[in-house]
Amino acid sequence: MTAVHLRTATEEDLPFLTDALLLAYDWTGAERFSREELLADPNAAHYVVGWPAPGEFGVLAEDPATGVPVGAAWARLLPADDPGYGYVAPDVPELTLGVVPDWRGRGVGKALLDALLAAAVEHGHRRISLSVEDGNRAVELYRSRGFTPVGRVGGADTMLREL
Repeated sequence: MTAVHLRTATEEDLPFLTDALLLAYDWTGAERFSREELLADPNAAHYVVGWPAPGEFGVLAEDPATGVPVGAAWARLLPADDPGYGYVAPDVPELTLGVVPDWRGRGVGKALLDALLAAAVEHGHRRISLSVEDGNRAVELYRSRGFTPVGRVGGADTMLREL
């Protein structure tokens, strides 16, 4: 595992969170969406627009040598009338996690996920959810951290973790 510096994400990190959202959507390595297309799609944009609202939280991973962000994980509380792909309930935060390709497979995602789960507990949440598309290797990380499938939307599983 490569060491990274983890810190709480802030509103000033929103440009990188948007980059990380694009990385999460483009997990295959092929550019499936442009940044502009992603932000123009309300089903994707709601993961970053207006973040952080009250009760929302996130973690940023930085290269310790340069301070450059290499990954992020954050959680949103989306309403029933504007649900995310991993929506379970309005009081269950949905997480998003994205890691820069050169840093994948080096433990960054694991470190981010563990820190985000700890932050969820600190914020008083009892559960947290996510959506993962078929074929995405990140599903193994999520399973290893106790996430279990609770639903299916198209070609993706909605997964839930009790905290």
